[in-house]
Amino acid sequence: MSEPSTGGRTRDFASVLAEVKPEAERLLAEYPQRRSALLPILRAFQNVEGWLSPEAMSVCAAMVGEPLSVVESTASFYTLFYRRPIGKYMLQPCRNLSCTLRGAEPIMAHFRERLGVEHLQTTDDGLFSYEEVECLAACDRAPCMQVNLEFVFDLTADKVDAILAAMREGRYEVAALPQSAVPAKSWLVTQAPAKRSPGALRVASPDAPGGMGDRSGAQMVERLVEDPYPVVVRPTRERLVTDGAALLANDRDLAAVARDVRPDGAS
Repeated sequence: MSEPSTGGRTRDFASVLAEVKPEAERLLAEYPQRRSALLPILRAFQNVEGWLSPEAMSVCAAMVGEPLSVVESTASFYTLFYRRPIGKYMLQPCRNLSCTLRGAEPIMAHFRERLGVEHLQTTDDGLFSYEEVECLAACDRAPCMQVNLEFVFDLTADKVDAILAAMREGRYEVAALPQSAVPAKSWLVTQAPAKRSPGALRVASPDAPGGMGDRSGAQMVERLVEDPYPVVVRPTRERLVTDGAALLANDRDLAAVARDVRPDGAS
């Protein structure tokens, strides 16, 4: 995957590090174990750059004394860490049950039509990133959304138009996010395996996050029902399927050893 473009600007990570370093040092002093500062230090870098650059993750790994792989796996686990540049406004309408019952689907369709993007995409001008998210826990004010993590309630098509116009004119009440590099069409970093588990075969979108209207989970269940376990007759790389009995036996042996070495002899 190509590196993010800076759009002709000179990207100065040294100045980013100089800005983050005092906060990182404060965080490191706050925790008995340096690793505990990993998440807030990553957040500090993202607050300055707008995303987690490879340099930021490398420096963070050195700061907390962990391998880079640990930092990268942590960043990939949390959906509010962005490993690719995003727009200045992250628009996240809720698509869960309460919002859907209150008209979220036409609101989301209105967003997509006005922005010219789909779920997990950024507009060509780099201003807006759009993501349809799960429950935001504001069901009493549905349909709702977040703009750069700030809540907006009681959405209507007219309200959406007013919000987008204010953002384009630079007068929206929520501050724009920093942007150190030009976003690509999508900020999603895909890591799809070459082979999938049996339940994901013949499923249109096994990586989709789910939610109202998304049948991926049901399709995977139906797939297993029509072609159930045991799966030893089909090729698989799933260790719990191919080596399950041996692993369970090994676990029992380890548990017995652990009981033997415990000074109180407790089970």
